[in-house]
Amino acid sequence: MTAAPLYLLHCQPDPRLLAAWAAQRHLLVGSDLGYPLHALLHAAFGDAAPQPFAYDDPEQGLLAYTRMAPEAIQQAVALADPAAANALGLSAGPQSAGYRLRAFPTQWQSGQVIGFTLRARPIEREAQTGHERDAFIGAALSAAPTQTLTREAVYTAWLAAQLAPRPREKPQPWQGGAELVDARLTRFALSPVLRRTQRSGANAERATSTPTGPDATLSGHLRVLDPAAFAALLARGVGRHRAFGFGMLRLLPASLTV
Repeated sequence: MTAAPLYLLHCQPDPRLLAAWAAQRHLLVGSDLGYPLHALLHAAFGDAAPQPFAYDDPEQGLLAYTRMAPEAIQQAVALADPAAANALGLSAGPQSAGYRLRAFPTQWQSGQVIGFTLRARPIEREAQTGHERDAFIGAALSAAPTQTLTREAVYTAWLAAQLAPRPREKPQPWQGGAELVDARLTRFALSPVLRRTQRSGANAERATSTPTGPDATLSGHLRVLDPAAFAALLARGVGRHRAFGFGMLRLLPASLTV
């Protein structure tokens, strides 16, 4: 079965316009730009907003995977709210070269080893309460008293489990697409993120919360097991909070992992 086309979108949000747009809508929480960028992408592209996405800094800009065809992207940018388009750097002008779009591979070789870097939110749900918690805390609570744990080891195991099929759940198209060869933790922080609840009524205000959780960057290698499922994995992303700047697998040649 031929995988649906996948594209890599690159744009460079304007830091000043992004901050102003987010501040006007009370979307800023510390230095986290996940929710503002999520909101901007939806303002520009609607329900077809590209995700998962990754944003490191103004110089490198924003990267996102999208199934939208080039013509649909072009039309969405032309019709987008000018403030949102300018804040994202989608429109060419004195301060922006506009967005760039390139076709991303959807055909992979079984057994192929690929380098990756991933910013992830390694969290799990508590069995009794359903609340989210740091996967490291969950591992520490169940570890033997003499067992020594490291965040790198726990998050590596978490990532391996995210990629593997889950026997008790209905199989998903992306599961089993790749297996983890190796990984190392290259960055870690505890960071707050803005979340808004669904409206309870037509005129109801959306409640906000700012939970703090793990913000981890992992780099390493993956081995492709099922080419079609691997293509689906890239389009979906890894873990939770994929619409807010987490979960994008950025691929590199195996010799160039950082």
